[in-house]
Amino acid sequence: MSQEQRATEFVIFCIENTASRLGISGAEVYKELKRINGISAFLYPSYATLHTQGKDYIVDETLQYISRYNPEFIQGKGALS
Repeated sequence: MSQEQRATEFVIFCIENTASRLGISGAEVYKELKRINGISAFLYPSYATLHTQGKDYIVDETLQYISRYNPEFIQGKGALS
């Protein structure tokens, strides 16, 4: 598997686990991350660092990124402790 394929699997992992935490579909999280440029500006560039961390940390970082650009997206979902 190439580095690009591993990074893409990681991005999917981030999206699906963030969606699970929020109790919404992966498609909704994907659309929001795409809208705020979170996939190409955050998830792919952060792969080298984030993929070495645990799931909860990765999801927390993803939620913090979303919150920085659109806090309303996650408000009321109880995602951030």
